[in-house]
Formats: sequence, structure tokens, C-alpha cells
Amino acid sequence: MKTLPMNRRVGALLLASFLSAAFSPQQEGKIPVTTRSPQALAYFTEGRILVDNLRLTDAIPYFQHATQTDTDFALGHLYLALTAPTNRGFFASLEKASQLSGSVSEGERLWIEGVRAGAVGDPVAQRGLYQRLTALYPRDERALTLLGINYFGQQEYADAAKHLEQAVQISPEFAPAYNQLGYAYRFMGEYEAAERTFKRYIALIPRDPNPYDSYAELLLKLGRFDEAIQQYRKALSITEDFPNSRYGIAAALTYQNRHDEALEEMADALAQARNDAERRGAIFARVVIQLDRGNLEAGLRELERQEAIAGESRDAGAMAADQTARGNIHLESGSVSDAFTAFTRSLDIIQKSELASDAKANATRIHLYNMARVLAHQHHFEEAEQQAALLLAEATARGNRNQVRLAHEALGLAALHARQYDKAVEELLQSSQQNPQNLYRLALAHQGAGRSDRAREFCERAARFNSLPNLNYALVRGNAVRLLGTL
Repeated sequence: MKTLPMNRRVGALLLASFLSAAFSPQQEGKIPVTTRSPQALAYFTEGRILVDNLRLTDAIPYFQHATQTDTDFALGHLYLALTAPTNRGFFASLEKASQLSGSVSEGERLWIEGVRAGAVGDPVAQRGLYQRLTALYPRDERALTLLGINYFGQQEYADAAKHLEQAVQISPEFAPAYNQLGYAYRFMGEYEAAERTFKRYIALIPRDPNPYDSYAELLLKLGRFDEAIQQYRKALSITEDFPNSRYGIAAALTYQNRHDEALEEMADALAQARNDAERRGAIFARVVIQLDRGNLEAGLRELERQEAIAGESRDAGAMAADQTARGNIHLESGSVSDAFTAFTRSLDIIQKSELASDAKANATRIHLYNMARVLAHQHHFEEAEQQAALLLAEATARGNRNQVRLAHEALGLAALHARQYDKAVEELLQSSQQNPQNLYRLALAHQGAGRSDRAREFCERAARFNSLPNLNYALVRGNAVRLLGTL
């Protein structure tokens, strides 16, 4: 899923308006861009257009030039963070932006602090910051889009759509808001509205790849795989090195059980990759493809290649994420002790890293979830519930709805393993419905309770989840398809 985001030269008049805004903080009610250098602002403006359309790698040199020209350019450093190809680079640039946030406008400071709150797993704090931002700049489409994305990230799609609709009402030509609004409609199941919105997005910037890519992802979700591939190819015809579309093509081919073709697509993507993020993305898709076809060993070999990239750059966040992925694979394949080792190693990497204390605390909360799942698979149900209850209490206190959902997932998994099917349903309905594993678990719980119609409903949703390359979906799709054939 893509939210933010060509390479279009800024005309002299447009650039002049941006220059004016930089030195007139309240002009037209927009968040200002504070820099002492007109040249730095020109670089930043060009880079931001690229980011608005998900050309993240292409945008990096512009933000590098902007921050070299004005080393105290807070938003320049923020955008360097947002486009960084590694977790290590992200946090380093974000820290620099945070250090500079006291010397810029209140709007810029709130924006930077909001990004940091999200990065350390505090969406409630982020929402409060973005609500203050929109109160200061109620006619700023970027502020409204930021707030909409926060709601989206917490799976509050109706509220996300409300703010994004306001953004496009204020600025009907602001393409990024249409992109995110289309996703909000899609996740609400309002597919016709999503299709209309993505087509409007295409009409606004028809020479950019991302509108076609976003529309293709909707078609992928709807199971219109050949049409999705056509749209992905259209995006690539505009920009050959647009990796998201290659991932989408690989997913569509995978769901047509054309795994070898999907692997070839990712081999091409890997050959074209320009940085660690794109290399890791292509390899991760290969992990998913191999697991989807049931080849565990091949999937783990691909994961080793991904781990090697993170290890070479000493990217603690990526290294920890790779261990978590390894743990998830082992857990679902029945190698519970190996899963425990990987999850423990993941936490250890974060705790020994130079990441901020709140990032480490967030990793500790996620570890409670991982340990609860390990204990559930070992049939240590009381201990599993204890770990999940600790997570639930902490997540509730922080207002982190996603982590609340993780706690209910762990409680539901423990109940399912204990064959307490009604309790499993109760808990799993409070877990994330954007995790196809939970949909499959709900199918199993309803089946265990003798409710075949409900089991079929959830099993069909799991079997036809049709996402971009997704580890959880790869681990469950085959089982869901097989179960669906028996219901």
C-alpha cells in the first residue's frame, strides 16, 4: 500500500510562488517551508513533487542538494528521512530534523514531531500533533492528508476518507489526496468509489506512473488480474524503474499460480534496483512467492539474501525486521523453537542498537505479542494469555489501536489452539481484519463451532485477499484455498 508521494520541472511562476511562501509563513494559510536559501527551496520543491507521486528514489538527490545548500533546512532533512532507503538513514535524518524543529514555524515543528511519533509507535500522539496542525492550517491540503493518513493507519477508514475528502475539496488538483482517498474507499469495501477516485487521479497526472499503479492494486484486490497487469505495465511504460508496479505484477502472477513468471519478474526488478530498499523489496517478493508455492526452504534461502543486505549496512531496524519475518515463517511451519530464537534475536538487535528509547520500548511491546503466539503454539495457554494481557494493557493505556488488535489476535490464537472456538471468534473479531491469517483463523474457529456458512465467508475472504506481496498471506493462502474447497 502506498500513501505518499515525478519528475516534472517546476515552472518559473510556480517556483516563485513557493519562494514567496517560504518567507511569508502565513501566506494563503499553508504550512510554510523555512529555509534561508532560495536554491535549497528549489531543490526541495522538485523533490517534493517526486515524493508526492511515490518517486522516492528519484527524489533523494534533490533533498540531498537541498540540505547541503542549507544544512539547517528542517523539512529538507524530514524528507530525506521519508525517502531514506534504510531504517538507519531514516532515523538519522529524522533526528536531524527534530533537532532543527525548534527554529522553524509551529506548523513545521508539528509535522516533524508527528512523523517521529508515528515512527516510534505512538499514533495517538501523532494524531494529536496533526490535529493541532490542521487547526493551525485548516485550509492546507497537506495537513489534512497527514491527518487522514493517521486515521488510515489505525484502520479508521471512514474518518480517513472524511479528512481526505476535505483535502480534495480545498485543492481539487492535489493528486496525492486522491491516491490515499482511493485506498480509504477500497479498504471500506466501497470499490466503485475507489475506482472513480483512482480514475480521477489518473486524469490529474496521466504522465505519472503511480495513478496507474494504484488503480492496478484495486484491480488486483478484485481478482481482475489480467487487467491489473495491464495497468502495472502502463505505469512501467511511463517510468521503467518504478518498482512498486513490478511487485504488483509479481503478485498478480502468483495468484494465477504462475510462480516461475513471478520470480522472473522479481529477478528483473532486482537487476534494476538502485539502492538497498529496492533490492530488499525485490528479494522480499521472492521470499513471498516461494512461500506461496509451498517451498519453505527456497523462501528461507531468499530471506538469507535479504538479511545479508541489512547486515552489510548494519541497519538495525531492517535486521530486526528480518528476524521477525524469519520467526513468523518458522512459527507457521511448526518450528516453534526456531521462531522463539528469531523473535528473541530481533528484540536483542533493537535493544543493543542506537535507536531512541521509545523505539526500543515499542519493540518490547511487539515482543510480548510474539511471545504470546509462541506460547499459544506450545499450548501454554495461561502463559500466552498473560503475555497478551500485558500487551493489551500497555497498548490500551497508550491508545495504540493496532497493538490492541495484536493483543486480541494473540488471545484469539491461544483460544483457537485450546479449541475454545466461541472465545476465539470473540477475540479474533477484535484483531486486524487486514491480516489474512486472522480471517483464516476465524474460518477455523467458526468451522470448529459448527457454523459452516460463517466459516465459508471468512475462508473466502482469506483465500481471495489478493494483496501486494505479503508474508502473512503467503503463509495462509494455500491452506485457505484448500479449506474453501471443502466447505
